[in-house]
Amino acid sequence: MITEASREYVLDLEATPDRVPQVRRIVAAHLRHWQLEELIQPVSLGVCELLTNVHLHAGEDKRCTLELRWTGRSLTAAVLDASTRLPQLRCASPLVTHGRGLPMVSTLSDSWGTHATDDGKVVWFTIRAQAVTGSPLEPRNPLPAVSTAARSLVVEEPSGLPQGRTEDVRFAELVDAGS
Repeated sequence: MITEASREYVLDLEATPDRVPQVRRIVAAHLRHWQLEELIQPVSLGVCELLTNVHLHAGEDKRCTLELRWTGRSLTAAVLDASTRLPQLRCASPLVTHGRGLPMVSTLSDSWGTHATDDGKVVWFTIRAQAVTGSPLEPRNPLPAVSTAARSLVVEEPSGLPQGRTEDVRFAELVDAGS
């Protein structure tokens, strides 16, 4: 569902390996429609990492909800699933073959976080961009030219909402806070 006034998109899906590339194409199409072409690469990559984490770590129930929201200044992507296990940010090394998803999301986003909900958890990230003025958008933190896997990640505390919030926060409140 797209709501033009608030520019939001919600997709219920099952996080399976064959579904992740399809969702990546769906995200890219919506960002093109919203004239946010410069955000396609970082947002698609972040969403794929979060969906892969659901597939790998959420247990038997792979159902989840992807929410995208564009405020005019930032795009927030959130993945909600039924698992109550909150993810942990680990410092990734180029030699490690797993556990690099959240460090990658942290690197490509302006802020990110996770918190428990009444029926599971939500993991989200926000990327700010210049307002649409007819000229091409420039993301605030474009992806580096060097492959993430080829360098050690320096993990910093995310700006915006603190990691690991435990109170129930609605997605709209997260978007408002990140604006």
